[in-house]
Amino acid sequence: MDTTKATNWPGSDRYMGGVVRSVELIPVRLPFKNEFKIAAGGPRPGIDVMVVKVHTQSGEVGIGETHAWMRQGSRETLASLRSVITDHFTPRLVGRSVFDSAAIIAQLREAVWNTSYAVAPVSDALLDLQGKLLGLPAYQVLGGRAKTSVAAGITLGIIPDHNELIAEVERRVAEGYSSFTVKVGNDPERDAQAVERLAANMGGRIVIRADGNSGMDFAGAMRFMNRVQDLGLDCVEQLLPPADLAGMAELARRYNVPFMADEAVSSEADLLKVIGMRAASVFQTKIAKNGGAWQCKRLWEIGAAAGMRIFPGNHPGASVATASALHLATAWPGELLEGPFAVGVNEILAEDIITDPIRREGKHMFAPDRPGLGVELDEEKLRRFRVDA
Repeated sequence: MDTTKATNWPGSDRYMGGVVRSVELIPVRLPFKNEFKIAAGGPRPGIDVMVVKVHTQSGEVGIGETHAWMRQGSRETLASLRSVITDHFTPRLVGRSVFDSAAIIAQLREAVWNTSYAVAPVSDALLDLQGKLLGLPAYQVLGGRAKTSVAAGITLGIIPDHNELIAEVERRVAEGYSSFTVKVGNDPERDAQAVERLAANMGGRIVIRADGNSGMDFAGAMRFMNRVQDLGLDCVEQLLPPADLAGMAELARRYNVPFMADEAVSSEADLLKVIGMRAASVFQTKIAKNGGAWQCKRLWEIGAAAGMRIFPGNHPGASVATASALHLATAWPGELLEGPFAVGVNEILAEDIITDPIRREGKHMFAPDRPGLGVELDEEKLRRFRVDA
């Protein structure tokens, strides 16, 4: 191959075409089909989503999504996300090429500490742009296709009526799903009854997990575990607040049930602490919580090296974050649990923000083969659900 006429990469049309011109923020409030209840707060009617568009000199636009999902481990609002991205991130993005994303993201993290929720949509928009400018789907940029499809699981909010809970699971099983997470965390005895009923009725047909969303104290967690420890649960997720790693480690020592960390894992340092204290043997990542697909990949690599199981998740947001997690999972060569990375679009949201839904067959989801994340925003939906932030 004759390379004498080759243009140096920093001066090439693709590299220069990826220079950021501007950043646009679109805050939206998306409704749920039904109110959704987790341990923290009352029933939720919807979710606040911040959509980020990164515009380049070539006219190409990359998109990303993050969430203002108030709970333990998350204090973001649409206003705080706007402030960080507009005042601190945008000046450090404009004039930089999207192909220098690792250096850019490192600088954003140094500019404002502990801002993974704000970093996530920017990081994913850069990934989207890299794929679009190179003509590659995001899974190729992340390492290449390792899976044809990725199996998704279902998350069930706190449903007081146990018959209604079982009916919902039956309906989802008929759709092809086989992995279910039941939200708990408000009342250990009532929570245990719900899990017992589900295990008694469906335990031989499905995988069951319970998620406390950090809603229990240590005594309540023990009361709950004493009831459910022999039900054959695949794992129990984050019963205690994320600061109580010692309590999480003690539960893991006392009970012969795998425990999962979620709210306790925001950064690499968090995950290393969980591993070092043996506070969990499973961990969950979320695109917004952990700073985008690239950062989730780093956590997966650390966790896999420590022998932990990986649970790919998401907040109940829209299809842009779903696509990000799906591309990462498609590029991951190792095993993954059937996680709720599509919890919003497959289960909870009444409205989405893309033009064409991501392909799903039963529980299996297929990463788009189009360049970048492979999803297109529905501008009419963005206008309809836009809110002031």
